[in-house]
Amino acid sequence: MDPTELSCGVLVSPVTLRWTVVIVLLLYAFKPAAGQFQVIGSVQPIVAALGDDVILPCHVEPRVNVAGLTVEWSKFDLQHDPTDGPVHVEYVHLYRHAREDADMKSSSYIQRTELFADGLRHGNVSLKIANVTLADKGRYRCNLPKLRGHMQSSVIHLVVEPNSSETSSTETPPQRVSLRTPDLTEDTYAEGGPASRSRLISAVVVCILLILGVGVGAYCRWRCQKQELKEVLVI
Repeated sequence: MDPTELSCGVLVSPVTLRWTVVIVLLLYAFKPAAGQFQVIGSVQPIVAALGDDVILPCHVEPRVNVAGLTVEWSKFDLQHDPTDGPVHVEYVHLYRHAREDADMKSSSYIQRTELFADGLRHGNVSLKIANVTLADKGRYRCNLPKLRGHMQSSVIHLVVEPNSSETSSTETPPQRVSLRTPDLTEDTYAEGGPASRSRLISAVVVCILLILGVGVGAYCRWRCQKQELKEVLVI
């Protein structure tokens, strides 16, 4: 094999490899951050006194506007309420299409539960239950089925103590959060949403890098050919 061809091959290969690594890293960097979202609830039981109002804390991390998403609050041992009729009701609170859906809500929680409208814009999906009863105790599940993340739900345990005058979570003041939070709706990942724009930017960056890579490779080959031609003329 001619030494010039060998030197040219050694010259081009590392350049191509470097650009390949750069492209892969940029694709990872521009990947939509959707998979990072997770629903976080209280790991400690929430204790409430009979007849009090209580807040079951739950939020999305990182903070993001979830007012356009579906929020499902259910109870693991929810007993069938005869006033609900033959239909099995699954939720103690259901929020979808930017409003509460009372049709799938247990009658025993009617007018006793609410989300915080302002809080939804900051990822706060905590549930307030008014006038707590002994039947309210148990494990609750906060679920955001449309959230793109590895943790779409969290379980919060509510303990109701008939004679307790102190609670660990009653009317907890909301945390201060940044007002500059991205909007997240059920069409976020549809055509034209932020994720689509992110993929478009990634594609543009990759195209530019590919063009640059081809240009660098062509330049290296040209130099090799020029060097080879000089050596031939000298000979």
